[in-house]
Amino acid sequence: MSESEIVYLEYQNLEDMLKVIIYSAQSMLGVIPMLYHINQDGRNILFIQTGAIGGATVHYVMQREKPAKKFIQLKRLSGEFTFMDSLGTDSQSLYVPILQLEKSTLAFPA
Repeated sequence: MSESEIVYLEYQNLEDMLKVIIYSAQSMLGVIPMLYHINQDGRNILFIQTGAIGGATVHYVMQREKPAKKFIQLKRLSGEFTFMDSLGTDSQSLYVPILQLEKSTLAFPA
């Protein structure tokens, strides 16, 4: 996929970006995008990728620090979230792992 087929959407905060995960989980396909963290050029970037064949959308937010925990508990109804060390048992929540990347071919805008 060429860089021109990728759309980048930068969010003001993590809460807004996580709403994409809630929306995706409630869609007919019920697909939950993966949440990735990478330190690129000294910037801590959390991002998810959505889209299908022929194009992709990368949703991202810049963070001051690397996430200290391995999961995000995301409440389906309210959108509230909490960083956690492990999976929980709340059936009204999604537990999203934060996957740590070493490298990526994505070139995030400056």
